[in-house]
Amino acid sequence: MLTMEEALKQSHKRFASGEIVKGTVIEVRPKEVLVDIGYKSEGVIPGNEFMDLKSVKVGDEIDVLIEKLENKEGTVVLSHEKAEFKKNWDKILTICNEGGIITGKVKAVVKGGLVVNVGVEAFLPSSQIDVITPKNLAGFVGNSYEFKVVKINQERQNIVLSRRELIEAERTEKRNRLLSEMTPGDIRKGTVKNITDFGAFIDLNGLDGLLHITDMSWGRLSHPSEVLKVGQELDVVVLDVNKEKERVSLGLKQKMTNPWDNIESKYPVGQKVKGKVVSLVPYGAFVQLEPGVEGLVHVTELSWTKRIAKPGDVLKQDQEIEAVVLGINRDEQKISLGVRQLESNPWDSAATKYSPGQKVKGQVRNLTSYGAFVELEEGIDGMIHVSDMSWTRKINHPSEVIKKGDVVEAVVLEVDRPNQRIALGLKQLGADPWDNIEKLYKVGDLVSGKVTKLASFGAFVGLQHDIDGLVHISQISEERVDKIKNVLKAGQEVSARVVKIDKGERRIGLSIKAASYTDEQIKEEQKILDALKPGEDLVALQHAFDAADEAVKTE
Repeated sequence: MLTMEEALKQSHKRFASGEIVKGTVIEVRPKEVLVDIGYKSEGVIPGNEFMDLKSVKVGDEIDVLIEKLENKEGTVVLSHEKAEFKKNWDKILTICNEGGIITGKVKAVVKGGLVVNVGVEAFLPSSQIDVITPKNLAGFVGNSYEFKVVKINQERQNIVLSRRELIEAERTEKRNRLLSEMTPGDIRKGTVKNITDFGAFIDLNGLDGLLHITDMSWGRLSHPSEVLKVGQELDVVVLDVNKEKERVSLGLKQKMTNPWDNIESKYPVGQKVKGKVVSLVPYGAFVQLEPGVEGLVHVTELSWTKRIAKPGDVLKQDQEIEAVVLGINRDEQKISLGVRQLESNPWDSAATKYSPGQKVKGQVRNLTSYGAFVELEEGIDGMIHVSDMSWTRKINHPSEVIKKGDVVEAVVLEVDRPNQRIALGLKQLGADPWDNIEKLYKVGDLVSGKVTKLASFGAFVGLQHDIDGLVHISQISEERVDKIKNVLKAGQEVSARVVKIDKGERRIGLSIKAASYTDEQIKEEQKILDALKPGEDLVALQHAFDAADEAVKTE
């Protein structure tokens, strides 16, 4: 009950909606607070208008705004929140106009951002919460931060805040300070912020620096993730500072001694070394001699004799091997290694072991269009060129004479030690019949043999001593012959008269129609053959064989 004195005082007080008055908390309920403002009835304030209802105590004096003097229940409707808003609005306007900073407490998550209590309710968009928009906004509720007032609408009485601008400004200030203080050679603490294929970005407490993959280790790295992970803390060396572009280059390997500094004395040329195969590539194998030092064994340096297509045929990843140092390039950090140098080179003794004129035996290992490769011993082949397979015949392909797998005898013609080649010959096993052709054949001799090839201009006849003679189309019959194949066939036995021998050009001319001629008639035929123009003189065996091959292809 009011005393007479209080009732008299109250009668002089004027209460009206929209006014801000002071009240005393008389009861705190679970969802509302009862406040005495000196009116005839108590006022009610919803509990959600208080940031922390538990902190409100009976007897607390607070400012309230009268919304209604009496509702249906005869209770005064009050608002603490609106009183605070009205009280703080002028203060907020001043801060906003000055671009000021204000402290507030995050009240709730709403669509698009957060509601912040800065004395009045303000809106903080998601994009303005941090430098990177956070995914979990609920984690900010209940926390107090400093904000910058970026926009205010007086008519609607709403405010837009930004925390991001303050963070960016702070980072910019810190970044500028770091750039001005930082010098190459400094060792700084940092945290791995992001990893890419080419390196990692390190957060230096406000400034990002790039640690390139080549500056992570003196050794080989396929990817930065082999030595770093996001969130890892580490000490790095400042290599370069570009203040204009705000770029900092960092190094990790520079904290350790460069193993290449005394590389020539550690691994002199010719020394045997041990290492582990760390990478196999098409052209060779990289071998780690120590952390940060690798050498390359080129595929050609794996064996003196074996033809190795790729290093993976003889080496495996992580295999421990021995090798010999062949060369060092300290500036390019390259070491050339060889495995075959661990053994003697069989080609070193090839020149004395296989001398020109010596007869050798071997198995035909491979045939090509130009010759045959004969294995003389493991890793050493000799080659018989098609031109060295016969004294008298033109060999178009070695398969005409020998086959793969045949064991053949040949004569060493030449040994080329630098290029690791040995030239062999088959025809050199016997004498060249053309050296003594005058003892084997004379003009006028009657000979016999089988037709070996047909051409549009004549037929080749195989004679003794592996010599072919050519019967020109004009020398087949007394009657005119239009097509050779109408009168002769391959494999047919024929008799003919030798009508021409040219030792210099290595050719023999035959005449089937002159087989029964007298000496005088033979001389007449010789005159006819000698009168042929050079282009028509198809007795030249080398050109005749070529023409015969073309004729066979077109028939």
